[in-house]
Amino acid sequence: MSPSRAAEAGAALLLALALLLTACGSRLPERAFETRPTAHPSGGEPLRVGIITSATSPVGGQALTGPRDGARAWFDALNARGGLDGRRIELETCDDGGSGVGNNACVHRLVDERRVFALVATTALDYAGAPLVSRAGVPDIGGQPLTPAYDTYPHLYGIYGSSAPRTGGEPGWGGVLYGGTEVYRWFAKERGARTAAVVSYNQAASAAYARLVTRGLRAEGYRVVEEQVDFALPNFRAVAADLRAQHVDVLFDAMDTHGNVRLCEAMETLGVRVAAKVTHAQNWSSSVARDYARAPGCRDALWATGSSRNHQDTGHPAVREFRAAMGGRPLSQWQLEGWAAAMWFTDAARSCLAGGGLTRECVEGFMNRPEPYTARGLLLPVRYEHLARPPATRNTCLSVARWQDGRGWVSQGEMTQNCATVPQLGYRP
Repeated sequence: MSPSRAAEAGAALLLALALLLTACGSRLPERAFETRPTAHPSGGEPLRVGIITSATSPVGGQALTGPRDGARAWFDALNARGGLDGRRIELETCDDGGSGVGNNACVHRLVDERRVFALVATTALDYAGAPLVSRAGVPDIGGQPLTPAYDTYPHLYGIYGSSAPRTGGEPGWGGVLYGGTEVYRWFAKERGARTAAVVSYNQAASAAYARLVTRGLRAEGYRVVEEQVDFALPNFRAVAADLRAQHVDVLFDAMDTHGNVRLCEAMETLGVRVAAKVTHAQNWSSSVARDYARAPGCRDALWATGSSRNHQDTGHPAVREFRAAMGGRPLSQWQLEGWAAAMWFTDAARSCLAGGGLTRECVEGFMNRPEPYTARGLLLPVRYEHLARPPATRNTCLSVARWQDGRGWVSQGEMTQNCATVPQLGYRP
């Protein structure tokens, strides 16, 4: 994984966990194929682009649609300006229902039948069709790495980059991915945190991610309190009481949003406070006030970390452009990352048109170039390497924001300066 960041790895594993914990049907949902009709432009045939999203999935409606909505807003704005050198982007979306069967059906529909030129902002709980996309040589640009596919297959380019060989065999290096300790380093340095709690379910994927977090925290010198609850009958009050007894400074978790909210409500009932309750990019949204309505103390301690610029950073011109295109809709970090994914594809395509011809090979040449990509400052520098061996350490930067009632998510420092050289720890996805 590469500039591999533990926050993103955590988000991916937590979402995979949601799939594992919930039975998934094999029937493709009725709304599986959502074609967005587009008139042909005067400047030439439209360029067809596809988006696969687990829109109707076990984790609930709207949980995974942010990247799709951000990418759609970018392409709508692009078409309003005349498209890609006069060619309108014809966007086709497909809801895979959160299942592998549905994902394969979406890949068949978009790649084989609709002949999309590329996929953008894929957000799939079970990316079972990834090998098919790779074999077809279709560039998949800016997807959310909810599975190890983006660290496994060529032609796939996740939103956070990769240093893995990506030959189509095992993910990462011999089945091992790597994550850094920059999040834990930041809270130790900037907030003086020394005692951390890690809360997980008694389920394999949750426990595995909790072990990775615990290793990272200990590598950064924390005293770690490990808490595990039964998934079916979690006793969050007991966890909250132990957090108080252990004098925990900062709280991490390997749970879904529902579990996090219930833990916070138990903490509120017992009057337990921590200096920081750390979440990741998927939960970095304007829905915090609603989600944590009954836990104001926990909400006041909520922090988010990631690899993209805070969607409320209105002092940045690229953020202002994104917010204007989204209109008055509720915003999220995943929407901003979907917008950045669509921008990435567009910049790659434009570089090819300027060079004489738009081909998939040319687009992938742009994706694989040594210069990092930042989406005009919306992303921390992203690149695709192909390292034979994983790096032992990496200089990694971090985007950090804190929730404040009445203000929303407030950035904590400039993300390009929140940097440290940290160890890279291996784990099996």
